[in-house]
Amino acid sequence: MNLAIFDLDNTLIAGDSDHSWGQFLVERGLVDAELYKRANDQFYQDYKNATLDIDAYLKFSLKPLTEHSLEQLAQLHSEFMATHIAPMLLPKAQALLGEHRAKGDYLLIITATNGFVTRPIATYLGVDDIIATDPELVGSRYTGNYVGTPSFQHGKVLRLQEWLQAKDFDLGEAYFYSDSINDLPLLEQVGHPVAVDPDERLISIAHQREWPIISLR
Repeated sequence: MNLAIFDLDNTLIAGDSDHSWGQFLVERGLVDAELYKRANDQFYQDYKNATLDIDAYLKFSLKPLTEHSLEQLAQLHSEFMATHIAPMLLPKAQALLGEHRAKGDYLLIITATNGFVTRPIATYLGVDDIIATDPELVGSRYTGNYVGTPSFQHGKVLRLQEWLQAKDFDLGEAYFYSDSINDLPLLEQVGHPVAVDPDERLISIAHQREWPIISLR
């Protein structure tokens, strides 16, 4: 059994689930619309520029979780899945997952986006596991903090190495699919890096290194 690893945002789905969750909160009137939208958009631009301060972003993005019960959050996420995630689903991405599943590969999503937002998406996509940035939960409330290392840039490599300690996979035989220059550290660790609808910086590197480039759009 080989390991097939997938980035989520703008790879398996046609958009960014983290940024879209912020948009959903604005649309629902659950945050200060003008201030939150401005900050959410700026953080997303920083991400695309590979200059994101992940700690500052997580403090910003996790704070709204502290203001609602788990039951309320579950209902909000259900609405979010229907209104924002469903339109981002890609038949070609689901077909790619199906191809790896048919080969008997182990399907793993690794994403910087927090687990509250992404775990239900991973469940819907039917992957075997997900590594996400973990929001801290104390009792039945989110605290606004995160636990451990955010799975962002080199943090994805660290989190994957931790995960692999209890597994028996060879990264030399593993695939990793991503769209983002932020994922270069992990793309360099696997035997089969694949650029998916890549950003300008990643497409340049993929051409230089003769990595496959595919589109799931």
